[in-house]
Amino acid sequence: MTGTILNVVTVLIGATIGVLLGARFPERVRQTVMAGLGIMTLIVGVGMALPGNALIILFSLLTGGIIGELLDVDGKLNALGRWLEARFARGEAAGNFTRGFVTASLVFCVGPMTILGSIQDGLIGDYRLLAIKSLLDMFAGLAFASTLGIGVAFAGATVLIVQGGIALLAMFVGSSLGEITRATPWVIQMTATGGAVILGISLLLLDLKKIRVANFIPAILIAPLIQVALEYFRIQLP
Repeated sequence: MTGTILNVVTVLIGATIGVLLGARFPERVRQTVMAGLGIMTLIVGVGMALPGNALIILFSLLTGGIIGELLDVDGKLNALGRWLEARFARGEAAGNFTRGFVTASLVFCVGPMTILGSIQDGLIGDYRLLAIKSLLDMFAGLAFASTLGIGVAFAGATVLIVQGGIALLAMFVGSSLGEITRATPWVIQMTATGGAVILGISLLLLDLKKIRVANFIPAILIAPLIQVALEYFRIQLP
C-alpha cells in the first residue's frame, strides 16, 4: 500500500498547486491549457490502444459499454462528484468540481501503471512503478486542477480505493497470478482497451463529443478475460 499512499499524496500536492496557479490565469489561458490536455490525452490513448487486438477492444467496449449503461457507472460517479461538490465546493469552484473529479479519477486510474504497479506493490512490496506514476500524476493533477479546480484533488480518494483494492487483492491471491509484465498478453489487451477509454476522455476535454466515458470502465475488465479465454481454447484472432 506504500505506493498507493504516495500516489494519493502527490495527487493532492499537484492539485493544490494547480488550484493556486489556476486562479491567476485568465479564461483564455485556461481554455488553451484544457485544449493542450485534450491533445496530450488523445496521443496517450492512441499509443496505449495501438498494440491491442482490434476485435478484442471492439467486443470489450461494446459489451462493457452495455454493462456500464445498465449499471449506470457514469451516473453514479457523477452523482458522487455532485455530492462532494455540494459539501466542499463554493462559488466559482463549484461549476467544474464534478467534471474535474470524474475526469481526473478516470485518467489516474485507467492505465497499465495502475494495474501492474498495484499488483507489484501488493505482491512483493515493490512500489517503484507506482512511484513513477505518482510523479506523473502530480504534474497531471497540477494541469487539470489549474483549469478544472479543486475537484481534481478529490480524485485522490478514487486512487486510494482502486489502487489500494488491487494491491490488497494481489496480497490475498498471491503467487497464483504468476509473473506479470507489460508484455503479458492479457495486460496488453487490458492496456489497449484502457487506451480506447482514454480516447473518450480526450473527446470530452476537447469538447468534440459528450460521452459517458465511465460506462466503458467494465470493458477494461472484460478485455483480459477474453484474452485468457482465447489462450485457454487456443483460438487465434486475426
